[in-house]
Amino acid sequence: MRSLVTASAFGLLLLLTGCFAPSKADIIKKAEGASTSSELEAVLGEPSEVSKFGPLEKWTYKAADGAVIFLIAADTITFEVTD
Repeated sequence: MRSLVTASAFGLLLLLTGCFAPSKADIIKKAEGASTSSELEAVLGEPSEVSKFGPLEKWTYKAADGAVIFLIAADTITFEVTD
């Protein structure tokens, strides 16, 4: 019984976490003016996921309605896309 209560509480916590996630528009608005990876991290925090492709980095920020992806080359934000 205790494990069922724990699992239910954990599931509820996951649902609530999704409710408070920012939207793609919120993320893009916060990122306006950021031109380097350090500036981006200062306004948005640590990305949900980072992938590296040679000298390029893909930073993904998960949103309530999808994700926002920033491509970074030589510490400069070069492209922004949403899914």
